[in-house]
Amino acid sequence: MIEQLYRLYQQHPSIQTDTRKLKKGDLFFALKGPNFNANLFALEALERGAAYAVVDERPEEGQGLKDRLIYVEDVLQALQALAGYHRSQLNIPFLAITGSNGKTTTKELIHAVLSTTLRTSTTQGNLNNHIGIPLTILAVPVNAEIAVIEMGANHQKEIEGYCRYTRPTHGIITNAGKAHLEGFGGPEGVKKGKGELYQFLREQGGTAFVMWDYDYLREMSAGIPHIISYGTKDAALTGVLKRSEPFLSVDILRGAATGVIPTQLVGDYNLPNVLAAVAVGKYFEVPDDKIATAIAHYTPSNSRSQLIEQGGNHIILDAYNANPSSMRAAIENFASLKAHSKVLILGAMAELGKESLAEHLGIVELIGRYPWSQVALVGGDFQKIDHPYLHFTDSKEAARWMKNAQLQDQYILIKGSRSTKMEQVLEG
Repeated sequence: MIEQLYRLYQQHPSIQTDTRKLKKGDLFFALKGPNFNANLFALEALERGAAYAVVDERPEEGQGLKDRLIYVEDVLQALQALAGYHRSQLNIPFLAITGSNGKTTTKELIHAVLSTTLRTSTTQGNLNNHIGIPLTILAVPVNAEIAVIEMGANHQKEIEGYCRYTRPTHGIITNAGKAHLEGFGGPEGVKKGKGELYQFLREQGGTAFVMWDYDYLREMSAGIPHIISYGTKDAALTGVLKRSEPFLSVDILRGAATGVIPTQLVGDYNLPNVLAAVAVGKYFEVPDDKIATAIAHYTPSNSRSQLIEQGGNHIILDAYNANPSSMRAAIENFASLKAHSKVLILGAMAELGKESLAEHLGIVELIGRYPWSQVALVGGDFQKIDHPYLHFTDSKEAARWMKNAQLQDQYILIKGSRSTKMEQVLEG
């Protein structure tokens, strides 16, 4: 069945799961979940130009279209199996990236570097889950020279499952911090879950790029036959902060002759991400000057460590996601900036389970160690804690406050979990 489906895919190599984004000639996969069932829209997809629709439920009507319906037992499993079959046709390196923080920025930097020299196919945006990863694999063209696949996870065995059909030859775990504690079952569960990528590389004779400053990653990667280390010391590739205000500059000391690389990234917590990109570039023989230029020209987007000038204020928008590890790093980095007046606007952190209240309390205590012009805490478990700061139920309420406050000549950090939509604070 998968061979037959793959032949159709070769004729129609554009996959779509959303009728609103459908283009003529697409293969439509009718996915379903707890709150949606795309089988109900399969005939509509065909009417709108889809070449075929893959379904696991039979429609009652639409007799004239039914010859273009492909019936499978489970559409999601068929999508993943098709991705695995396509992967088996590609004899190129597959670099998988996972971690608690920084994986998307690392992926984007690596893509920028590799694309200067190799035909590189990469995860678009944040398509890093059980649906996005197979779609990413199926988007890898047959003439690609390397693929970079981002893997997100919020519970154990998830990365292991992705590896079965992605079959990475190379891998990076950016870090294993306090993210998705509820699903992983605590910090050790996070390490075990992320470490499933290392386990696959270990079993398959793969290569890992390892941040050597993190002792736990050294321990977790033991036994992988090929390890490329990067870090601030004692690694094959080393580099240090040269400057961190307003943007990060990195001085590569060993392993590459790039010298100082200026970036458009905010926050010294991005240092490991830059070092990873340099290490990967060197491994895949990208010239030093192209590595440096690619990193220097990379501009973050999608609310990730963006520096925005608005209304006379200097705003660091880092609202794509947040967990205790990334929140602490962002606050401490912001506190270290040389600015006369600083404002914190922080949204609650999600998916922390029984640790949530304690972790939010820890953030409040950290805030109290530094002087701020103003502090506003938004939503979630921040509302369950006694603290002396401004508090709002959601980002829209915080946006109204910010508009009325008419802040001028301030440095402002806006950060929170995706669910709090902290970028809306700027919409006021």
